[in-house]
Amino acid sequence: MQINIVIIFILFIGTSTSEDEATVETEEFYDSVQDEKSSRSGRLFRSEFNHPTTNMIVEVAASFYGPHTEDFFRFLRDSYSLPGGLTEPYSEYDFIIIGAGSAGCALANRLSKNRNTTVLLLEVGRTEQLVTDIPAIAPYFQSTDYSWDYYMEPQTGVCMGMNNERCYWPRGKAVGGTSVINYMIYTRGRPQDWDRIAADGNYGWSYNDVLKYYIELEKSYLNGLEKLPHRGRDGDLPVEFVPYKTKLREAFLDAGVVLGHPTVDYNAPDKFGFGLVQATISRGHRQSAAKVFLHTHKNRRNLHILPETRATKILINTETNTAYGIEYVRNKQLHTVRARKEVILSAGPIASPQLLMLSGIGPKDHLTSLGIPVVEDLPVGKVLYDHICFPALIFTLNQTNLSLIENKASDIPHILDWLKNGDNVLSSPGGVEAIGYIKTPLSDDPDPTVPDVELISIGGSFLSDGGKGGSRAIRRGMRLSESLINNAFGPIDGTDTWSAIPMLLHPKSVGRIELKDSNPYSNPKMYGNYLTDKKDVATFVASIRHIQKLVQTPPFQRYGAKLYPGHFRTCRQFTFDTDEYWECAVRTVTATLHHQISTCRMGPDSDPMAVLDPELRVRGIKKLRVVDTSVIPRTTSAHTNGPGMMIGLKAADMIRKSWNI
Repeated sequence: MQINIVIIFILFIGTSTSEDEATVETEEFYDSVQDEKSSRSGRLFRSEFNHPTTNMIVEVAASFYGPHTEDFFRFLRDSYSLPGGLTEPYSEYDFIIIGAGSAGCALANRLSKNRNTTVLLLEVGRTEQLVTDIPAIAPYFQSTDYSWDYYMEPQTGVCMGMNNERCYWPRGKAVGGTSVINYMIYTRGRPQDWDRIAADGNYGWSYNDVLKYYIELEKSYLNGLEKLPHRGRDGDLPVEFVPYKTKLREAFLDAGVVLGHPTVDYNAPDKFGFGLVQATISRGHRQSAAKVFLHTHKNRRNLHILPETRATKILINTETNTAYGIEYVRNKQLHTVRARKEVILSAGPIASPQLLMLSGIGPKDHLTSLGIPVVEDLPVGKVLYDHICFPALIFTLNQTNLSLIENKASDIPHILDWLKNGDNVLSSPGGVEAIGYIKTPLSDDPDPTVPDVELISIGGSFLSDGGKGGSRAIRRGMRLSESLINNAFGPIDGTDTWSAIPMLLHPKSVGRIELKDSNPYSNPKMYGNYLTDKKDVATFVASIRHIQKLVQTPPFQRYGAKLYPGHFRTCRQFTFDTDEYWECAVRTVTATLHHQISTCRMGPDSDPMAVLDPELRVRGIKKLRVVDTSVIPRTTSAHTNGPGMMIGLKAADMIRKSWNI
């Protein structure tokens, strides 16, 4: 049995990604995008770097295949064929959903429960494969065809240690969206986050309102915590503790207790402290939104799912300001499909505002400058918040075999064990073991249980992907400069380390998104405006000081944890470990956690920056909604995967009520 499993696995990984040829349909259809890097075709396993786990299996499989071998094992990939023997989609549906990310998958599932309601779900990305299920190699997929090549516009004084000094914004390009490439961390946000959103005039969005959907969402298994009234056990989304752990996980939690941070269920409304990471995994396997909401329902005759299909325009009757359909490209052909009830945009915080603006909905001056006829003048893309982090605070240890090191798990026995039991090192979500919420002295929030920083405890560091034969997947996924990292951390690359990554929860700095041009295949222009508010910089420095205090406690000193003085060449003018040095370091290694929000923010009539009303309807346009994390109007204490799915479920109820279905 084990031999059969590994043979299938080897053949599966070793197959060519020649099917990627389908993704170039846009380049042939639009002559103006010939420079869009068609060379990305087949990037999944022939990328600029490889991962040891995939490398090993590809090498073994090479003897089975010649240079022109077709992908005979495509049947092992996730498939979303049209049901009922259909070869082409319908020309009209009740609902058209653009984007199969966390929110879109949840929404499509719920709307199609009514068998008399037809739903079309389009996704520009491809379907998942078995390897995307492996939590430990999550960083690897941020440099494959499962990720958009989004880069922030150049900004002086941030991302100085990244390639070309530009911040990389990986977003999921797959059926399942970013839930296919993320670190699987499940958080809901503090009750105050949602209560404040409701208090701003967003009726129906208080904590008690959204709690209903979080409970409905979850199928939690958390060593007894799932029995508490705020948890869900009968939903679709598995939420579990990571089965594999290092001693560093307990050191982090114990150190937190020493400094007054109790060990809690951090998703409990009345708890504030540190806790084991809750992840969207089941038996050590990733559970994406596609697996959770689509896999067992994809044969519904009223649900049609079209991967590798790009929506290019929302069709709007300008006399009535009513959305009535979309244009999309599939298999190199331009198609039109009509919506009887609604067009729903669930393409995420970057692609959703982009498609709105391309369709004439956005800032009048901006659209006019690009020659796009204005249908509705709205502040689309004018507000953007993002959670940024600093992953380069690294501590050495005086013992070996304490931390997660990539090369130790890249062999057939580990893969077999993961396939069978799901409880070894491959089940660790990119090395994340625990998270903690802290309130630094710089917080101006009067509520003592509203944090300003999240600490992410890693059973290693980004150096755990290095050493001899390492993939360097984490640092390359963040686009860190190899020479800068080698210069700063070369002597400890691939050794046992620990790190805690501080994430800024409520940044004061505000970004924006604009179109580059009127071509739907051009990436938009993204301005993060990171660290433009001095308060954000100071909060990062305060969080670094708190982590240093954690490491000085007995739980960490038991392992000789010591801050490694990795001097960045960008910060030579500053004395190491001064506040000025850490500001420079944060500006050198400024990384996103893929949590962009607010680009299509909801709000009451009194909110001049609101694009949507609180029922997610686009202002001034009938039969058009946005349903994804771009609607969140305020910063929250949450990673956005869980809230995205919650938004999908809540929107489904809103829509069904509107249409009495």
